[in-house]
Amino acid sequence: MKPQIKLATTQTPDGGEMGLYQHDQDFAIKVNGQQLMSSRQHESELALARLGCAHLAEREEPRVLIGGLGMGYTLRQTLEMLGVDGKVVVSELLPDVVEWNGTYLKELNGKSLKDERTEIKIGDINPLLAKSVNSFDAILLDIDNGPGAVTDSGNEQLYTRSGIKNCRRALREKGCLAIWSAEPSKEFEQLLMSCGFHVRRYKVPAYSGTQRNSRFVWVATENAKLLPPGGGEPRPAKKKKPQGNKFSHRRRAKRKEKR
Repeated sequence: MKPQIKLATTQTPDGGEMGLYQHDQDFAIKVNGQQLMSSRQHESELALARLGCAHLAEREEPRVLIGGLGMGYTLRQTLEMLGVDGKVVVSELLPDVVEWNGTYLKELNGKSLKDERTEIKIGDINPLLAKSVNSFDAILLDIDNGPGAVTDSGNEQLYTRSGIKNCRRALREKGCLAIWSAEPSKEFEQLLMSCGFHVRRYKVPAYSGTQRNSRFVWVATENAKLLPPGGGEPRPAKKKKPQGNKFSHRRRAKRKEKR
């Protein structure tokens, strides 16, 4: 049995270690020993692009923002869906991850970094979103493990109300926001809806051809007609009935006694 080989490491903003590993023909990226992604489980990264860019089939000069390069699967699928006039901006926090994609992982992602339609921006995606008003037809987020399983504390801001509102402002009219997650989150669905989005939740496979170890993708948009078919539609949170104070309860009780 072939051993797992550590090919490269880098430091995360939290001071942790991110490493690229290879076992036979498979690659994995781990943070402090916890697996973040694997080339054996990449079907959900492809689904993120398919669902988030489904509305762009007839769009002229579409512009897409991808948050998190990973192993480049989402970038590869997005480029395959866009025409020659499309543009994909990839925001990646760690320059070493970009380097790994251009060397060790280039055969996995179809050498997408060299595509003329690809633009790489190194750094935190939050400031980029904040200044990108009405800029993108689709925003695809695959940062960390999603809103409910963050391994780096610096990524939490993206999944807050202010982060989601920045995404909404960065979208063009008839744009869609798609978010990958390792696990479901009703709380996050409520947050998306409270920010003015129509939302659908899609359960997608990690492996091709099986629902084993499923992942989740949310697609959110201001125009419900743009949502891809299928998926589950979250229900808005029920409004709590106002409760009267103790004094009003006592007063009603006295009225009943008099009757």
